[in-house]
Amino acid sequence: MTSRMDKRFADLKAENRPALVTYLMGGDPDFDTSLSIMNALPEAGADVIELGMAFSDPMADGPAIQMAGQRALKSGMTLKRTLEMARSFREHDDDTPIVLMGYYNPIYVYGVDRFLDDALEAGIDGLIVVDLPPEMDDELCVPAIAKGINFIRLATPTTDDKRLPTVLRNTSGFVYYVSMTGITGSALPDPSLVSGAVQRIKGHTDLPICVGFGVKTAEHARLIGAAADGVVVGTAIVNQIAGSLTRDGHATPDTATSVTTLVRGLATGVRQARLVAAE
Repeated sequence: MTSRMDKRFADLKAENRPALVTYLMGGDPDFDTSLSIMNALPEAGADVIELGMAFSDPMADGPAIQMAGQRALKSGMTLKRTLEMARSFREHDDDTPIVLMGYYNPIYVYGVDRFLDDALEAGIDGLIVVDLPPEMDDELCVPAIAKGINFIRLATPTTDDKRLPTVLRNTSGFVYYVSMTGITGSALPDPSLVSGAVQRIKGHTDLPICVGFGVKTAEHARLIGAAADGVVVGTAIVNQIAGSLTRDGHATPDTATSVTTLVRGLATGVRQARLVAAE
């Protein structure tokens, strides 16, 4: 597996704080603006970047991320250009892990072997492909592992102890715990239930557990980060981008700065999580 991911989580464990994992849709609202946001995320406090692969039929995404994908596609974003974005980011940042997140169809059309070679060359550290269950590991998961790319699996409140070993079998990098059933952008889950779920999953794996769905504010990040190894924020960032655009969907001078301001606040919450929990 790529060493960036393991090193990042090891460093954070030594600091006794959870990771801030930030999601943005590649190409939203356009390539240059999206790249400028991505470039600014680490300095704003992001520890891991999830880079969305725009797709026309995103079955697990809420309205905000669906619209982000539509804006990206309208601007001409493709999987090839998403990899170009990662490659450009790597020109000045060789430390921050990048995880591509999306659906299998664009990868299948691109060609699995070609995609994995190009992803590795672009500096991709992991994949989250939400519509490929463990029963389909031979399609992409096993080939990705063979290339040295982490395959990050999702666990949910309905993933019971009988199912977990199957879900975790070829998982690496971290486990993404989807803290509620439903689509992205839902309400914040009960932190006490999240804590119990994280501990249950840790009984099956030594991998870091990152928790997402519903985190929108620094206080949310602090509450969830007290129990998790990482806090994933996506919809709040996408909404911040959308709220900064002109009426016809174009970026403004405030688009990138509004996102970095939000991420700095989230990073503060994450950094306070263990301090407050220890009091």
